[in-house]
Amino acid sequence: MDTERKELGVLYDQLKLEYQKGFTDVKKCSEMLEKLKVGLTHIAYLPSVGAPLVKPDLELGRGVLELGALFSISAKDIPAFERYVAQLKSYYLDYSNFLQESSLKYELLGLNLLWLLTQNRVAEFHTELELLSPNDIQKNVFIRYPVCLEQYLMEGCYNKIFKAKKDVPAPSFSYFLDILVDTIRDEIAACMEKSFDKIHINEAAKMLSITNMNTMKEYGNTREWTMNSGDYYLFQIDVKKCDDALTALELAKQTIEYARELEMIV
Repeated sequence: MDTERKELGVLYDQLKLEYQKGFTDVKKCSEMLEKLKVGLTHIAYLPSVGAPLVKPDLELGRGVLELGALFSISAKDIPAFERYVAQLKSYYLDYSNFLQESSLKYELLGLNLLWLLTQNRVAEFHTELELLSPNDIQKNVFIRYPVCLEQYLMEGCYNKIFKAKKDVPAPSFSYFLDILVDTIRDEIAACMEKSFDKIHINEAAKMLSITNMNTMKEYGNTREWTMNSGDYYLFQIDVKKCDDALTALELAKQTIEYARELEMIV
């Protein structure tokens, strides 16, 4: 068993070196992680009720899971990222007094918050925040970053989110932030299609926070926007009323009827 622990430790150190290189060799890192995960099943790497706490095993298990979570982002394997984070929460929240705090703890918790934000899972986002201290929320850069983004979203300050791309607290945040930015950009574009009959390409780029005209044209092509000779995108707005739409008179009648019923109830 001691020999196996030693081999796992050596393999873990090799994976840390790959992490420092940015996980450039995806195949190699994936193979190393698979070997480590199999090896971890032979030791008490996960905290469990009633089981003896072996500090070196727990620290090794936590370290492997942390690198696995970061690698999964690099490999764009989000289901794997969610699994790693779910396992890490036990270390971070339940055994914080037993284990020395990990240097990657808040980066991964912040990444999880950002991922929930990109999926509009706001209730889960706030549930996760409640597990953290007010000091962490206000002062830790990895936690404060997604908290600020959530505030910008609630306020509709999308330009601040676009600008926040320049201030990511760690390179690992860029992937999730790109997803959030793309989602916001698509929502703005959809509103533009319904609000304008035409818009100049420069104005469209400004509204979408796209600085490069070639990128703007590529984006317009993905949405199948038509451009005329004057560099205006043309939109076809459907102004026809639905068959079941209420006229102003019908709406007024309904409102009065609701008011009468409410008065009778009171």
